[in-house]
Amino acid sequence: MVALIAVTLFGSGCKKLLEEHPQSAIVPSLFNSPGGILGGIAGVYNDIRVLWGTEGFTMITVGGTDEHLMGASNGAQVFFTYNGLGSGNMNGGIWTIAYQDINTLNGVMEFGATVDLPAATRQQYLAQAKFLRAFYYLHLVQTFGDVPLHVTFLTAPSTADSRQPIADVYVQIIKDLTEASTELTPQVAAPFLGKAATQASALYLLAKAYLCRGWSAAAQPNDFTNAYTVAANLIANKATYGLDMWQDYGDAFKPANDYGKETLFVSDHSSDTKYGLYIPGSSGNAGNNLTPWFNRFNYPTLGVNANVSGGVLVSSGAAMMTRDIANGRPFIRIRPNNPYILGQAFAERANDSRYDKTFQTVWIANTAGITGSRGTLTVGVDTAIWIPPFAVAGAPQANGANPFKGIIIPPTLQSNNWYPVVKKFDDPSRVGVNDPSTRPCVLYRFSDVYLLAAEAAFKGGGTMQNAADMLNKVRERAAWRSTNNAGQNTAAAAAMDITAGQVTLDFILDERSREFYAEWLRWWDLVRTKSLITRTTTWNPEAAPYIKAFHALRPIPQDQIDRVTSGPPFPQNTGY
Repeated sequence: MVALIAVTLFGSGCKKLLEEHPQSAIVPSLFNSPGGILGGIAGVYNDIRVLWGTEGFTMITVGGTDEHLMGASNGAQVFFTYNGLGSGNMNGGIWTIAYQDINTLNGVMEFGATVDLPAATRQQYLAQAKFLRAFYYLHLVQTFGDVPLHVTFLTAPSTADSRQPIADVYVQIIKDLTEASTELTPQVAAPFLGKAATQASALYLLAKAYLCRGWSAAAQPNDFTNAYTVAANLIANKATYGLDMWQDYGDAFKPANDYGKETLFVSDHSSDTKYGLYIPGSSGNAGNNLTPWFNRFNYPTLGVNANVSGGVLVSSGAAMMTRDIANGRPFIRIRPNNPYILGQAFAERANDSRYDKTFQTVWIANTAGITGSRGTLTVGVDTAIWIPPFAVAGAPQANGANPFKGIIIPPTLQSNNWYPVVKKFDDPSRVGVNDPSTRPCVLYRFSDVYLLAAEAAFKGGGTMQNAADMLNKVRERAAWRSTNNAGQNTAAAAAMDITAGQVTLDFILDERSREFYAEWLRWWDLVRTKSLITRTTTWNPEAAPYIKAFHALRPIPQDQIDRVTSGPPFPQNTGY
């Protein structure tokens, strides 16, 4: 990497991952001690927090797809519409952070091979570095295509750089993950805590790497078979790794289960000030987890009285809701694309519980003395706002013949201001109403192992029956409701089963929406499966007029192009 990559700066250590603190600057002398090696790894884990959970990175991972449209206060329009998207929009993001960290990891591997460490400890440190290097390269190659491939530690700034074919990058990714998947421990080992890299997370990422390469121009004959085999073996040996899906889909998102059996890999967060990144009341500090806010509309602005004018919801009178910790801080950045979400992905809601467990659709009155034309709202009892996924006669003021004290907002009245809110990431432990979340960002869940296996089988790595069986494991879990009795849950699970003949790529992508909505995966899912253009054009009215085939890759950051001043100019991706 060019410019100042040899001097990587990062903040303080990650409480749940490491027992030692990362160092403030990466220079060769730092790696001459065990603490320096561990500090380098800690710094990389810390930097992941500067991406996942932050606003800019989230917009890049979910914008411009079939799932999401812009909320009324969205400030990242180019990633949602592709209109005007250029190289300057990618400055300072994943490219810069990834290459800084890759250089750090190269130093860890180079010096960690000889520093005075017990053999078992050395193996764990080097395996962590291999996993993290492959983690970054897999995201880079999916995002940008051909990218620089650096596997040695740079000790001085350079003004020359070049891109290597994706085939070479995938070879390195698969080599790193193959080694990490045998060298890491089956479950997290000291000094790595929480949900740092393990054999299981390396196997998950290895299956995904084979799957991604199998879809790409660098495909090898056995990629889909290898992807299926690795994923199926991980499932077969889940007890060894302490992994499984929760019985209830909703349990995967309970704060108490953030480090539980369904979680494969996380980016940690902490409110402890000695760890450096947390800022109470922050509205965008790098490294803060702001995920609970992005999908949330400004619920305190809805007045108690409402009517429809020109097909648009209009409210007046006193606000029914006051901003509180339970309902979260509204940012109004992202909203569900209802024609796809309600009409396609979550259209079946009778047996599938995931819509109800993904979206908040009811707000209970929390403000005393609010009286409208239909009565006074009782705090903690009456529904102030209801956003049903279906038509309601009499909305917004009545439910059929029954007057409604609050406001009903059915799909026809939903807009970029009023819409169902994602509740997966809610953090009731926040102290202040505007505080960031201290929950970890869960990057990978065990249910994805089944869906990756299904996709690999669909592409020829297994049979179509294998694909259906893997999908059905996830779908049967989605049918479970605590309000059902055992017989009802059994019947619902059976109703969710599909046959081999029903497996299509569109079905798999719809299933991924149901399972992983808003979990930082969608843009890459569509890119991997070569579905970005068709699915976005079909479903997304904001992006359809502008998206072109070349948008399946993001532009190379202008900073990178400008810094290459020696040798051949650094090439931009086609179309930008």
